[in-house]
Amino acid sequence: MDETFILKVYRGNPGKQYWEEFEVKWVPAANVISSLMEVQKNPVNTKGELVEPVVWEDGCLEEVCGSCSMLINGKPRQACTALIEPIIKESKNSTITLAPFTKFPLVRDLIVDRDSMFENLKKVRAWIETDGAFDRGAGPKISQRKQEVMYLLSTCMTCGCCSESCPQVNEKSDFMGPAPISQVRLFNTHPTGKMEKHLRNRALMEKGGITDCGNAQNCVRVCPKNIPLTDAIGAAGWDVNAQWISDFFSLSERDD
Repeated sequence: MDETFILKVYRGNPGKQYWEEFEVKWVPAANVISSLMEVQKNPVNTKGELVEPVVWEDGCLEEVCGSCSMLINGKPRQACTALIEPIIKESKNSTITLAPFTKFPLVRDLIVDRDSMFENLKKVRAWIETDGAFDRGAGPKISQRKQEVMYLLSTCMTCGCCSESCPQVNEKSDFMGPAPISQVRLFNTHPTGKMEKHLRNRALMEKGGITDCGNAQNCVRVCPKNIPLTDAIGAAGWDVNAQWISDFFSLSERDD
């Protein structure tokens, strides 16, 4: 590898974005975050201009918090686990492009507002209700197979990569995206959570719910946690259909 590489960042504020390049010294095991930190120390672009430091989000630096999501060479991923050397070798180009997600409102530079994802989690009741009594001993046993499925679904970090890659998530659509649907599957599988399964299923019947999924399957390809999103969406689809049938006949019985 060359001793230096170029970070080409699509930065700016809403309505005023532009590309800016920075030359960064390559060091072993460098990732995108550490490279941005180097730029932050000395924010001089390739034109020799001293500019405002690039802003981005990060937290855990170990692909758990989901906050450092961005487009790296056009692909939605986590900047903390995006190592510079493999990226350059794969692209055969010493310039790495960084850009903010496009499916969420831009805040500034590489930061976007992912509040819509958290609002959709509220909509589908992605939590376990309690009645205030906690000292009840061990809960019901869960099979090993079900535990494995639930664990994978629980690793979702609401990073937004799945929504960014989904063609159904756009300014003309109300589709909530794959992540909330996978969380419906998680909490409906939980022994306590399934008591409110009908409420989550009905939330998926509403506008922007599961029927808006176009089955592009991009989400499962880009998920940094390798969550089986398409399996979760498929399973949730069966549950929603069953809920619709149950609600239909319940309503018919009341009408009679």
